[in-house]
Amino acid sequence: NEFEPAAAAYAELAQRFTEGKYGSSAHWKSAWLQYRMGRLAEARTAMDRHIAQFPASSEVPNALYWRGRIAEAEGDIQKARSCYQKLNERFRNYYYAMQARERLREIKLAPVADDPSFARIPSAPDPATIFAPSDDVTDIRLSKARLLSNAAMFDQAQKELEAAAKDKNNRWVFGEMVKLQQAAGKPHVALQTLKRAYPSYFAIEVSSLPRPMLETLFPRPWWEEVKRNAEANSLDPYLVASLIRQESEFNPMAISHANAYGLMQLLPKVGRQVARDVKLRPFSTARLLEPQANLKLGTRYFRQMVDEHDGTVEYALAAYNAGAHRVTAWRASGPYRDMPEFIESIPFTETREYVQAIVRNMDVYKRIYAREVAESN
Repeated sequence: NEFEPAAAAYAELAQRFTEGKYGSSAHWKSAWLQYRMGRLAEARTAMDRHIAQFPASSEVPNALYWRGRIAEAEGDIQKARSCYQKLNERFRNYYYAMQARERLREIKLAPVADDPSFARIPSAPDPATIFAPSDDVTDIRLSKARLLSNAAMFDQAQKELEAAAKDKNNRWVFGEMVKLQQAAGKPHVALQTLKRAYPSYFAIEVSSLPRPMLETLFPRPWWEEVKRNAEANSLDPYLVASLIRQESEFNPMAISHANAYGLMQLLPKVGRQVARDVKLRPFSTARLLEPQANLKLGTRYFRQMVDEHDGTVEYALAAYNAGAHRVTAWRASGPYRDMPEFIESIPFTETREYVQAIVRNMDVYKRIYAREVAESN
C-alpha cells in the first residue's frame, strides 16, 4: 500500500518526539493513514491514544470526529454520539464541530454522559473573561486615548493604548483598541487585534460573545458590493466574505509575498485574464487594490474555479489556494468516502486548513447574521 511507508515513518517520529506539536502532528498523521488504508481497528487504537497522549493538541478535534466515524462504522452509536457531543461542546466553531453537528442530526440518540477518556481535554475558555470593563476614572491612559480619538488623532491614541496593554491586567485595552481602529476606518486592523488578543474565541458559542466583538471578528465591509458581485456570479455572499476573511482579513491594500493583491488576493496575470472576460478597462495591477474592481474580478474568477470542479465549493477553494492542477491530482489519488475525507487528505497543510477555515467561517457568519440570512431566503 502506498501509505504504508509514510504511516510507519510518522509512527516512528511520534515515538521519538512524545511532546510538542511535531510529535502530536506525526502521531495524528500516522493514525489518519491507518484510517485511509481501511484499518479501522488500528486507526481506532491510534486515535484513542492521540486523545489520551496529546489532549491539548490542535489535532484533537480531528481525532474526535474520525473516532466518531469509526464508532458509527462499527455500530457503536453511543461512542459516536459521545465523540460528536464533545466536539460540539468544546470546539464549538471549529470545522469538525460543524461536521459533528451534521452527524448528530442523523443519530437518533439522547445526549450521553461525558466519556471519561476525554477528561484530559482542556476546558473551553470562559467568555466572561473576554472583555473586562475599564476604569475610566483611574486609568489616565484610557482618558487620554479617548480624547485623542475624539480629535481624530488615531495614531497618538493607539500609542496610549499600546502603553496600557503592557499591563497584563488591563484586559479592557483590546476592546478600546478595536473601537479606535473601527473609528479610524480600519476594520481589518480591528479584526487582527481581536484575533491576536483572544486566539481561543473559536471554542466559544457565538451567542455568548458580545455582539460588537462578533461583528469585529466576522465583519462585512463593502457588503453591498460583496452581495452584488456574489449574486452576479451565483455565489453565496457569505462564502465570498469568508474567503476574503481568510485571504486578506478585509485589507484592500494587502499584497502577499506571492505577489497577490487586494481583498481577494488576485495575481496580476489572473486579474488581467478575468478583466478581459468582464470587460473591465483599462486594467492595471494597481486596480486590484480598488475594492470594487477586486471584488468584480475575484468573484468571477472564483466562479470559474467552481465551474471547473463540478460545482463543488470545497474543490474550488482548494484550487483557488493551491492551483487547479493540484486539485485534479489529489482527486485522482482517491477514492474518498466523502468531502471531509478528501479535505483531511490534502497533503498541503496550508491548503487543508484554508479550505476547512473558509467552510467554517461561512457557517459562523450565517449564525451571527441569521436574521439577514433568513430574510434573504
